[in-house]
Amino acid sequence: MDKLAFTALASIDNESNVRAQITNSLANVSTIGFKDSFSLAEQSIQIEGEGINSRVLPRMAKQEVINLRPGAVNMTGNIMDVALNDKTVLGVQADNGEVGFTRRGDLRVSATGLIENAVGQLILGENGPISVPPGQLVSIGPDGSVTSKSPSDPEGTSLNLGQLMLRDASEMPLIRRADGLFQPLTGELRGRDFPTGPNSVSLQSGALEGSNVNPVEAMVKMMDFNRAFESKIKIISEIKSIDESGSSMMRLPQ
Repeated sequence: MDKLAFTALASIDNESNVRAQITNSLANVSTIGFKDSFSLAEQSIQIEGEGINSRVLPRMAKQEVINLRPGAVNMTGNIMDVALNDKTVLGVQADNGEVGFTRRGDLRVSATGLIENAVGQLILGENGPISVPPGQLVSIGPDGSVTSKSPSDPEGTSLNLGQLMLRDASEMPLIRRADGLFQPLTGELRGRDFPTGPNSVSLQSGALEGSNVNPVEAMVKMMDFNRAFESKIKIISEIKSIDESGSSMMRLPQ
């Protein structure tokens, strides 16, 4: 009985990661460029201790591999809004100075003249942050090239400001960082740039990509999780009742 109770309790503890993942997905249904993550993998662990080493329990490996399935694209008409195509990701500078990646494309020019997104994350180019001269009109090409023109001379020569750090992640599994950005699953590449994949990178300007979370599917997962949680709690309660009944039968009569 103790083994059954311990197994049920360990399962409840491990599934807290699943609950956090589903809750995060539901909270970001309307977040621009948000990407859902694949189900957490289950692995077996050996329980150490006295006796025969035959005790093995399942455990959830907390590894949120990003699902880069495209979300719905909404046309905005804003020349600095970009929607990344296929499995293209955009490099940004994290708060700790590391390189992270995102699908968020609501770009703007900050007060310091650098390109950032709507949550203040600094957008990276191939040679670092991209600086925009004061008063310039910025446009972004399908290949990620950033140019600007003077508002007083829209037909004049364009000034090349740089190239966005775009990478193809079709063959590079990405995981979610604590700050919500993406980074390579490979340990030595975490917090750094990674080689682009075989597919060409591109974007669509004047548009924004929505979240790829299916709210109905996420709600169904949450309901299934709640049912499984209730079942395991009932198992533990029933085991307690059986154990108490067995103990009362073993008592000596007074």
